[in-house]
Amino acid sequence: MLYELFVGWRYLYAPRPTRLLLGLAVGLAVVAAAGALLFFTTPWRAAGAILLLSGVIGTAFAVMSMFSSAFTAISALGVALGVAILIWVLSVTSGFQEEFRRKVLGVNAHALVLKYGTDFAEYREVMRKAAAVPGVVAAAPFVFNEMMLARGSGLSGVLVKGIDPERAGSVLDLPQYLVQPITARRDRHALATLLRGRGIVIGRELARKLDAHVGDRVRLVSPLTSSDGAGWSPGHELPRARDFRVAGIFYSGFDEYDRRLVYVHLAQAQAFFDQGDVVTGVELKVADVFAARAVARRVSRALGADGPYRTVPWSELNSTLFTALQNQKLMLEVVIGFIVIVAAFNMLAALAVLVIRKTREIAILKALGMTSSGVARVFQGAGMIVWAVGTALGLSWGYLGGLLLRRYGFQLDARVYLLSELPVRMLPLEFVLTAVFALAVCLLATVYPAVRAARMDPVQGLRV
Repeated sequence: MLYELFVGWRYLYAPRPTRLLLGLAVGLAVVAAAGALLFFTTPWRAAGAILLLSGVIGTAFAVMSMFSSAFTAISALGVALGVAILIWVLSVTSGFQEEFRRKVLGVNAHALVLKYGTDFAEYREVMRKAAAVPGVVAAAPFVFNEMMLARGSGLSGVLVKGIDPERAGSVLDLPQYLVQPITARRDRHALATLLRGRGIVIGRELARKLDAHVGDRVRLVSPLTSSDGAGWSPGHELPRARDFRVAGIFYSGFDEYDRRLVYVHLAQAQAFFDQGDVVTGVELKVADVFAARAVARRVSRALGADGPYRTVPWSELNSTLFTALQNQKLMLEVVIGFIVIVAAFNMLAALAVLVIRKTREIAILKALGMTSSGVARVFQGAGMIVWAVGTALGLSWGYLGGLLLRRYGFQLDARVYLLSELPVRMLPLEFVLTAVFALAVCLLATVYPAVRAARMDPVQGLRV
């Protein structure tokens, strides 16, 4: 096989006059350097990225054209581009999945125990039973309701979450997302201090909207009352308006939470909602977030399969979001995969032309005793060389591009994408799978040229 691979390489090797091409390579390298400078200058980052990519591709084409035909260079570049773009797409979509998972689990629990109907008053017993289940690290009660938050003339709809600050620090990662006061990040018991009395913790985007700062007074208002507390319902008034003090501001990076979610003390929420010692549910933290579904099933069995409780893991609570992300990733993989397939067709055409150009050499090889299978392996080897060069370039570009994106990033509109910056997560397995996919496609592309060369009649070939 090594001999056939060597012959295949010799067929691809076609040196050209290098002076002009070398000048082109140097010029394009300068363009790539200029693009890199623009890339690191924030206002021109997008233009710099395009210029940098164009310069790198052009330089690679010029260099490869010194040692092979334009057909071969285009084929290898096609494979490289397909592999690189597929790596970038996979890295970004994996980054979105990981970032959403981290943000969601940062301010939410890994699983919830909810009760059918109302009056979840026996939550302490439920917490005791749930905490005894293997895999459960901690449990804490919570109250949840929709309200309005007002400061001055500003008003915004919010999701009020009442938590037990003594327990919530063991279930939620909220303290590490606190931006004000910054010292609270280092204290897992900071919530107990911040939520003491009528303290309230709000998201950064909500604070900006209401122009609220730590120490300011805000008013929590029922949607059925006005911001001054006056309101009514059939038969009686609803005096559901209460002043709170902004004790902390958090920033999760997930716009939906930073704009709408607020935290208060569990007792304050129960008193405000006038519901007594009743909670909405119990939050659970598990040892392994990816085993949350299995742990949730064990908790359900511990609480009684036929009881009034249901345990919901985080993957089900956010199933719509993560299913949409997974489907989007799959669709993008298919679409970008066609780039590699098109590149493989270019390689097929290049090898077919090579067979025609090397008809006489093939006939000589057969006349010297090379078998038809050996001739086929020559052109398969040539295809593998194109694959190896293209894949090596593509993986390198994909990795370097991912590093640049992760280091310098691109800003996103958080209201549209829910995240403020493009996330990147490069997984070694995805690099390997991309290379294997390119290998499979390129192998299929070599079949027709290899079979055509193997079936060639040496007598007819020598007459050409």
